[in-house]
Amino acid sequence: MPYELNGKTIDTDANGFLSNQDDWNEDLAKVIATTESISELTQRHWDVINYLRDEFINNSGHQPNIRNLTKAMQDLWGEKIEAKVLYELFPKNPDKQASRIGGLPDTKRKGGY
Repeated sequence: MPYELNGKTIDTDANGFLSNQDDWNEDLAKVIATTESISELTQRHWDVINYLRDEFINNSGHQPNIRNLTKAMQDLWGEKIEAKVLYELFPKNPDKQASRIGGLPDTKRKGGY
């Protein structure tokens, strides 16, 4: 399902992840979020997206799972949170949905810790 932005078609894989990470920008993130039924990206949404992007880009392709993502957001936000807080932001699976909106590839992790 390709995305349209400013008259340009942005290619994706079958799961909606960008084929080329260099196509990503914040305007495209807003378009992707809309297709994901997220009408507005709040600062907390951006915190999660930017954390995932930073981990992937600056940490050898690392893609944190929900448990690690929850811990990182607790540290960033300075409050105790549970995974359900992240699911309220990204109802279709926080790490996958935020990665998709953030222009990152689909995770290759297997289940478990």
